[in-house]
Amino acid sequence: MSLANRVRYPDFLQRVMTAEQAAALIPASANVGMSGFTGAGYPKAVPLALAARIENEHAQGHPFRISVWTGASTAPELDGALAKVNGIEMRLPFQSDPICRNKINSGEMQFSDMHLSHVAQHAWFGFLGHLDVAVVEVAGVLPDGRLIPSTAVGNNKTWLDLADKVILEVNTQVPEKMDGMHDIYYGTAVPPHRKPIPMTHPHERIGEPYLHVDPAKVVAVVHTQQGDRDTRFAAPDAVSEKIASYIIDFLQFEVKQGRLPTNLLPLQSGVGNVANAVLAGLLHSPFEQLTGYTEVLQDGMLDLLRAGKMVSASATAISLSKTALADFTQNIDFYRERILLRPQEISNHPELVRRLGIIAMNAMIEADIYGNVNSTHIMASGMMNGIGGSGDFARNAYLSFFVTPSVAKDGAISCIVPMASHVDHTEHDVQIIVTEQGLADLRGLSPTQRAQRIIDNCAHPDYRPALHDYVARAKKGASGQHTPHLLDEALSWHSRYVQTGSMKAAA
Repeated sequence: MSLANRVRYPDFLQRVMTAEQAAALIPASANVGMSGFTGAGYPKAVPLALAARIENEHAQGHPFRISVWTGASTAPELDGALAKVNGIEMRLPFQSDPICRNKINSGEMQFSDMHLSHVAQHAWFGFLGHLDVAVVEVAGVLPDGRLIPSTAVGNNKTWLDLADKVILEVNTQVPEKMDGMHDIYYGTAVPPHRKPIPMTHPHERIGEPYLHVDPAKVVAVVHTQQGDRDTRFAAPDAVSEKIASYIIDFLQFEVKQGRLPTNLLPLQSGVGNVANAVLAGLLHSPFEQLTGYTEVLQDGMLDLLRAGKMVSASATAISLSKTALADFTQNIDFYRERILLRPQEISNHPELVRRLGIIAMNAMIEADIYGNVNSTHIMASGMMNGIGGSGDFARNAYLSFFVTPSVAKDGAISCIVPMASHVDHTEHDVQIIVTEQGLADLRGLSPTQRAQRIIDNCAHPDYRPALHDYVARAKKGASGQHTPHLLDEALSWHSRYVQTGSMKAAA
């Protein structure tokens, strides 16, 4: 498709240039807000051209790095390319790129791990510094200059509003019929001028389908024709299916107890294998008329919509496998009536999560016996990806699940430990922990009651006796008995793994 068919604002056609020319407009040390959320809607051409420019500048002995702000993770063409040439000074708020991760953990790149609902407001408050440039992928431009969003909205509204200069990547491979699938809310404000967000149902429109930009700030328009990162999902394995079965059984029990309606409450599901297993389980469950209110729309929710089990889904991005994307494109008229994509400050907003009564399901790295959850760090010090939106949902959800296999590294690591090596979600935000061993409902329990339930229901049998032994000795030797710990042993499992490669004590 020609660019003129998508860019119908005449002045912008005068600013069309190559990605290399656009990248030349980004200065060293700039704060750059880029579109993109979980491998969807990210710029494809300008970051690659910028990486080549940075590599050339470094070869000539010139320092050149930028700070990169996004919605969440992106793809190799953005995070990977810029990290490979050591072009990122500061990265926020979330990433999942292996090169980025290595740079962060080696100390070569600074990383600010943030709740995703906080990013836009912290930018507006001025907490993050000045935003120099925005590089935003869009599907098209209307005759009046408004922008048709792409497959992710993320923080694009804020980047377009705050940046001094704007570079638009117009991706003509994005289905043109996505026009109308977005709901961009322009009613946010900074304190003391805030007003309640007028939403009481997950599919309620509160904004408009388009993004605004000051035309005078648009310095470049770059034509791209490339799909998003191919989000490949492994088929659910026996562990993830077992976890999913516990969750679905629990939801059925809650309905019987009168604590949930028969169509449940809006569902939020994190990204990954377990999340898709839960959604697959719901496809064959007795639940009907489901709704989704989440961050990323994945294959599983598309399946639920297509089967008629789910009536609507709200998210900030749509990130699909190649097969699911083909279905989405072919049946886009059907999906456009059932899907809304919003800014992440709305999709993740605590006010809305609490009002709508979200059922939140998120993955974790480890949990301790008292219910504190680590979702970001490996062995206390190494960053994995970031907290993402899990905290936005966990603290405010009607039901908050955290899920993980009970062991990792072929059993060398227990994911249930005496003390979490890093805490992202305190025991106060964690209601239900699920592994393939079972489900621990922690609502209304004291710390020692939680410990008993987590160990009995969720810990792997190889580690269960040692955990019970730790609790028994802590009850005798700890200085306090509300949350008894042996401070000289609490992190010994992690130390043992670092030293020996296994958390298991020597026989």
